[in-house]
Amino acid sequence: MKVTLPKPNRTFGPADVLGLVGLVGLLIARYIPVARLVPFWGCVLRETTGWPCLGCGLTRVADRVAHFNFAGAWDANPLGTVAALFFALMVVVMVLHLVFAMPIPQLHLSPTEWHWARIAVATVVLLNYAWVVVKAKFPSLLT
Repeated sequence: MKVTLPKPNRTFGPADVLGLVGLVGLLIARYIPVARLVPFWGCVLRETTGWPCLGCGLTRVADRVAHFNFAGAWDANPLGTVAALFFALMVVVMVLHLVFAMPIPQLHLSPTEWHWARIAVATVVLLNYAWVVVKAKFPSLLT
């Protein structure tokens, strides 16, 4: 793994895109009750089969993180909460980068490191989904 630090700049890049997406998403979650306004909003898989999908709880996570209810967000979907907090962090990084020309470190991984990173992400996604399924279908196992 190699980390490089570019010269201070205000060039709009991938970190700024993530920050902009995070800012827009969290502002929408904070001020627009999407789940109540859109009549077809919801998980079709869960409504049809009773089983949650991989993304079940993400609307609640965004709403709860935007309202600073981190415990409620974690209860809805732990990995979604981590992702929402990452987007919030990227908003701060975007502001620091574009306003104060803070350089954003660049991470370079070898092919082997990328391989293990993909395995780690897949494992975390599967563990999170297992937790969401157990919480939805077998809540007595969590008490």
